[in-house]
Amino acid sequence: MLCPLAKPSCAGLSHQRRFTPAVTKTVSFRKASMKAISVDKSSFTIPSAPDLIPNGEWKKVDGGVCAAKGFKATGVYAGLRAAGQKADLALVVADKPATAAGTFTTNVMCAAPVTFCKEVLSRSPTVRAVLTNAGQANAATGRQGYEDSVSCATALAKALNLGPDQVLLQSTGVIGRRLKMDNFLAAIPEIPSTLGSTAEDAHRAAVAITTTDLVCKEAALEITIDGVTVRVGGMCKGSGMIHPNMATMLAVLTCDADVETEVWRGIIRRAADNSFNSITVDGDTSTNDCVIGLVSAAAGAPRITAADSPSGRKLEAAVTALLQGLAKSIAWDGEGATCLLEVEVVGADTEKDARIIARSVAGSSLAKSAIFGHDPNWGRLAAAAGYSGIIFNQEDLGVRLGSMQLMEKGQPLPFDKKAANLYLKETCGKHGTVNVVVTVGNGPAKGMAWGCDLSYEYVKINAEYTT
Repeated sequence: MLCPLAKPSCAGLSHQRRFTPAVTKTVSFRKASMKAISVDKSSFTIPSAPDLIPNGEWKKVDGGVCAAKGFKATGVYAGLRAAGQKADLALVVADKPATAAGTFTTNVMCAAPVTFCKEVLSRSPTVRAVLTNAGQANAATGRQGYEDSVSCATALAKALNLGPDQVLLQSTGVIGRRLKMDNFLAAIPEIPSTLGSTAEDAHRAAVAITTTDLVCKEAALEITIDGVTVRVGGMCKGSGMIHPNMATMLAVLTCDADVETEVWRGIIRRAADNSFNSITVDGDTSTNDCVIGLVSAAAGAPRITAADSPSGRKLEAAVTALLQGLAKSIAWDGEGATCLLEVEVVGADTEKDARIIARSVAGSSLAKSAIFGHDPNWGRLAAAAGYSGIIFNQEDLGVRLGSMQLMEKGQPLPFDKKAANLYLKETCGKHGTVNVVVTVGNGPAKGMAWGCDLSYEYVKINAEYTT
């Protein structure tokens, strides 16, 4: 699960080497000979995820993390992966200090970059850059792994002419592997010269952070706040090791609104709870989960000082919608998946209860297996709701699959099993969305969670992950 900024260290790791805050300087990019990196088109051939953002009072726009004013991005190939020529190093840079928020994995074995980010955000309300690598997770790498993170951040701060507490890090890849430091440190001085503010630059960044992802995941929205156009954009990665609190998923969100620090951090925390903390692929919580949100104030809109103000609510709704769309794309792209599973729970006493039940249903291995086999075995859905830990009267339970009501008020209903089988077969055949609605009472609250089916291919991918 992703949790907001908390204790700056994990697993009892005590760090003696720390950044010393310095005055932020103007960025001056150095033109590099680019001997250590490549931006060849062959490194960015992965397709894009489908649009899964819910509809609302916003306009969907192109541009990913570069849609919002005040940000640049890039993605390059630096030879950090075990094999292949796929891009593996991404950088997002704010033109000026950007108010920063972060939510992180609750796994006790959190990765070195997670610890590093927590420490930076505990000292500084603003940052300028987020550097993300794919290939090695830099998790379970001990003190040396943390020192590697510090070395990378120090090198990037020097390359961008920034203060040391202005850099955040994310890593994804194989746990227990140190970063390829020779390649990494050689690439860092060259990468700033490739930064840009176009949709293509944002796309290269979105590709560079992927691992087993079959699609890259990026999106952007536009809203109007007090008559001013405001944009929020983001990118994420994730396909396996996905489970609430969070999963092996990384995300970077950019926004050009002007938001007070604690208000922004609250918006990111709640949006993550309603998105990335509501997806599951395989029940495994990653060591590296991290969502970073940056806000630049470059749009020129009035400052938002209260989350419950009309402007605050409007911005939070857009941020939540964007993160939900990105989170759903992770579940849609679950390793070996043939469908997205969307579970809505209604009639709960609280929204939190509803989300917990929905996550339990979406995460049931038996239910996920039945969906892969196109078997409308709704008893598995009912059972998963029952063991969620939330108490409800089983005589209130209802289960609907697509448009077919299978159970109501605790009683099984006659239904056309062939039609239900066909619904699952056709939906999975086009990699669509299987909709499940679970009723648990007459309460006012509802909640959602997303997952995917569990296929033979998932086992194959993860049985041979490092071989």
